[in-house]
Amino acid sequence: MNIGVVGATGMVGEVFMEILGKRNFPVKSLRPFASERSEGLKISACGKEWPVETLKPGCFDGLDLVFFSSGDDISKEWAPQAVQSGAFAVDNSAAFRMHPNFPLVVPEVNANALPDRKNPTIIANPNCSTIQLVVALHALRKFGLKEVRVATYQSVSGAGKVGPEELLLQSKEYIETGAIQTPPKTFAHNIAFNCLPHIGSFNDQGYCSEEIKIINETKKILDLPKLRVSAFTVRVPSLNSHSEAAWVTFENKVSKDDVCAALKNGEGIQFIPQREPQEYPTSQSASGQNPVFVGRVHQDLGDPNTWLMWIVADNILKGAALNGIQIAERIYGITPKI
Repeated sequence: MNIGVVGATGMVGEVFMEILGKRNFPVKSLRPFASERSEGLKISACGKEWPVETLKPGCFDGLDLVFFSSGDDISKEWAPQAVQSGAFAVDNSAAFRMHPNFPLVVPEVNANALPDRKNPTIIANPNCSTIQLVVALHALRKFGLKEVRVATYQSVSGAGKVGPEELLLQSKEYIETGAIQTPPKTFAHNIAFNCLPHIGSFNDQGYCSEEIKIINETKKILDLPKLRVSAFTVRVPSLNSHSEAAWVTFENKVSKDDVCAALKNGEGIQFIPQREPQEYPTSQSASGQNPVFVGRVHQDLGDPNTWLMWIVADNILKGAALNGIQIAERIYGITPKI
């Protein structure tokens, strides 16, 4: 297949190309796109080197599939042009997620929303925190999902390459001098040794945009428009992988054995039974791994129909690039060779 990657020099774009090689995706040619300052640079992927190109009219001609990971504005302008050139556009931005004409897909959950391979269109890749949440919820939906409340603890890699760079710089300064010298640029406040209840922009109701994404996208992906969803998002000083504490309320009483069995058998899930008190997934243990990890499952003391759980996943892999690749694999019936 002839494939393009827009935003190829960014954190997620680089992982897109890395995964194509690791999963032995059938790549005939690869065209990485980035800004003018990167034009002509060579990127190694799938056993070859590919020169970086810039976006221009006709640049997607001859491509079968284009992965976008470069921000809403670029996706809004260029993803439709990829489709006009006959390619599927798998878009990692928020530009088309809630658009009624385009599917928002997590393959383990709603692959049925994907179009036939003969009908190229835009396919939206969901928000990273939404992806890991709905993978867990899908495994539990047979119990009747009534309400979901989630608090996220999101690593700095969610802000791109500048996130880890800022955390490491501030940490080094604090350790060496006892104070952070460099003012924050990526985040609203210092992120080292700190937690920020703020991801994205705030609306008039006091919600930040990350929270609204989780609320709306969860309902669309699960096709449960009346599901009650509430979210509170926090940026934490971990390098990679997002963690979530979720309260899931069912329509009826369910046993712990049934909840755990459903999660254990859920597609894309690695269930961690808590045989020892300290046995649960962490952001470090999930980093670099493909599954969504779920652990610390226990019943709410105040409501027997509510179950608490801890959900962790690599936000660059399953939360972004891997989910996009899996979308393409489902469209074309490709079985990954790992």
